[in-house]
Amino acid sequence: MNTPVADTRAASVTAAGRGGGFNVQQIRADFPILEREIKGRRLVYLDNAATAQKPRSVIDAVTDFYERHNANIHRGVHALSQEATTAYEAAREKVRGFLNAPDAREVIFVRGATEGINLVAQTFGRSRVSAGDEIVVSGLEHHSNIVPWQLLCEERRAELRVLPILETGDVDVDRLRELLTPKTRILAVAHVSNALGTVNPLAAMIRMARERGVTVVVDGAQAAPHLAVDVQTLDCDFYAISGHKMFGPTGVGALFGRAELLEAMPPWQGGGDMIRTVSFAGTAYAPIPAKFEAGTPNVAGVIGLGAAVDYLAGLPWDQVQRHEHELVTYAVERIRQVRGVQLIGTPGERVGVVSFVMEGVHPHDLGTLVDGEGVAIRTGHHCAQPVMEFFGVPATARASIAFYNTREEIDRLVDALEHAREVLA
Repeated sequence: MNTPVADTRAASVTAAGRGGGFNVQQIRADFPILEREIKGRRLVYLDNAATAQKPRSVIDAVTDFYERHNANIHRGVHALSQEATTAYEAAREKVRGFLNAPDAREVIFVRGATEGINLVAQTFGRSRVSAGDEIVVSGLEHHSNIVPWQLLCEERRAELRVLPILETGDVDVDRLRELLTPKTRILAVAHVSNALGTVNPLAAMIRMARERGVTVVVDGAQAAPHLAVDVQTLDCDFYAISGHKMFGPTGVGALFGRAELLEAMPPWQGGGDMIRTVSFAGTAYAPIPAKFEAGTPNVAGVIGLGAAVDYLAGLPWDQVQRHEHELVTYAVERIRQVRGVQLIGTPGERVGVVSFVMEGVHPHDLGTLVDGEGVAIRTGHHCAQPVMEFFGVPATARASIAFYNTREEIDRLVDALEHAREVLA
């Protein structure tokens, strides 16, 4: 069996972990953008759930590809093409290890989790969902794990059913058993909520689906930067990740799919590299993963994603998770002390995200004033409008952390919120 990425991370020892403690300042030195000043103040970047910053090693890997190895992959016999192909496929193996997928053929490179989910909906979904069938999603989902299934249900005349959430921001997991019926074909659920940071009880949910023969599609975009993901232990059928959330480039991600499902699915897009033979009489498709990677891919992005996986694997991951947990706990405590602020969601298990509103202040105004203090947060509905509707708010302010953030940065956020309250009072 392949070594799970969790084991790799836990065993890794880097300069950040020497001496028995997590050295956040050494980690921060790996991220050039954190040296920037915004409006005369050192940048405090708390918008990691939207996109995380990139370490120098990722930036260098992309630059090195364009400076020394740039060529198209798989189809060339010259040296540059062979080098590019080798680096591209090496990145696939790195992602396989990161997810602990059994086989590198089960890793499909896509533009991100959104495209990965759409790929599953438009190939597996179209071939397995018929009129009268049901697809179950949770009330916590990002739009990218709602709209593709709505489109499929409209096309196939199927029904989209919703697992409700509780006032805490947790899913009502006890309701899942009754929602999964003999008509249910797919359960599509986030590992971690991008709006609230809720960690769903994914293992239990997948077990319930397995008992009923339901295929499970997981949106792992928000989990991959914070949790050790093992698709074999989870026993899911598909798992989608986005490179830019996990300190890699934008416009690249990966979809894990069980080999037997991928092999049975029709291709999504036609073109170069996804074929075995083409004639006007018909086309024979290439084996997986090539069958789902039509055209010239984002080669530099994939190589950058591989470099991001290398960076994450080199961290003392047990210490990283402890640091992040302490930081999110501290953020919750400090933010709730600001007069007029209400936290949105109090999930039982949370990573990465704290959402809140300030009485009498629109989140967009709050975000603008906080930015004036050099603090970057996200404001809006976070592509999770059903979550906002459930809590009765049009939008929230969202602070989302990464392992390079510090308590001092949380204090800077709180000071900026206090200042905004005074200005807008």
